[in-house]
Amino acid sequence: MVYLVIIAGAVVRMTGSGMGCPDWPKCFGYYIPPTEKSDLIWEENHFYEKGQVIILNNTLQVAKNDFTSQNSFNKSNWNLYTKHDYAEFNATHTWVEYINRLCGALAGFAVLLMALFSFRQKRKIILLSWLSVFLMGFQAWLGAVVVYSVLAPVKITIHMLMAFVIVGVLLYLLHQSKVEKNNKTYPKKLNYLLWATMILFLIQVVLGTQVRQFVDEQIKAIGYQKEFWLVNPEITFYIHRSASILLLALSFMLWRIHKKQNLNLKLISTKLVLMVLGATSGVLMAYFDFPFATQAMHLVLSSLIFGVLFYVILQTNHSQKMINN
Repeated sequence: MVYLVIIAGAVVRMTGSGMGCPDWPKCFGYYIPPTEKSDLIWEENHFYEKGQVIILNNTLQVAKNDFTSQNSFNKSNWNLYTKHDYAEFNATHTWVEYINRLCGALAGFAVLLMALFSFRQKRKIILLSWLSVFLMGFQAWLGAVVVYSVLAPVKITIHMLMAFVIVGVLLYLLHQSKVEKNNKTYPKKLNYLLWATMILFLIQVVLGTQVRQFVDEQIKAIGYQKEFWLVNPEITFYIHRSASILLLALSFMLWRIHKKQNLNLKLISTKLVLMVLGATSGVLMAYFDFPFATQAMHLVLSSLIFGVLFYVILQTNHSQKMINN
């Protein structure tokens, strides 16, 4: 469910729908958002509920109480929405963002159920399960902060990294809840390489968000002329590109060790495939003018790589012992 939220968030980024719902947790004051702009235009002799939102003179107005409008607009019935000044409606963007929020609510409900069932487990499982509930709530609050900031890049980055933290906690819970013990031994070199890959990968994610911020600024400056977005990129782009080559090399080294010593860690092979796909999506964006869906694919692949890499680290760290070679 959490990965479904990440996919939905990637679609939001890909379609530019982040401000499809300018308020939070409702969407234009509705639990189920409108489908037509006419639903957000002030009307005379119309019943408005408290909290309902309209667009008036490029501003958002929020109904103070339940009332029926008269023949002319009465300002005393409305409060100006002051968290930001974004007042646009696009039905597609609204519903893409709404589906993203709906996925988030479903994932939150699933994590809450997990926490309730955790009371049958050991204390560590209980504490981490309820930590997951807290983190999901915190992530929802971060989503609101992102909206109120009108998609400030730094806040989007924090929002994405928090998703990685939640995935990490859930994967740790999954690993800890397994009944069987790991009696296998793994070479220390493998474990060191895994941690080095993880550290470099997280740096790579942060660098990627900086590249994405640059692209966002280009969109604001020149519009959706994709062929010009990376004509004169910042140095961050070149570091990001070079780091991807190093990550591929580390992934191949891990795969070679895994094959040579027959360690039966199938996820290492999965990680190599995901890393190749992630690098490919990056190449397509950089040199083929951002083909459709490559931005979303790149983000989703990054989250999958993190999950697979983190789980392999858990498998090797929690073995009974590690051999020195």
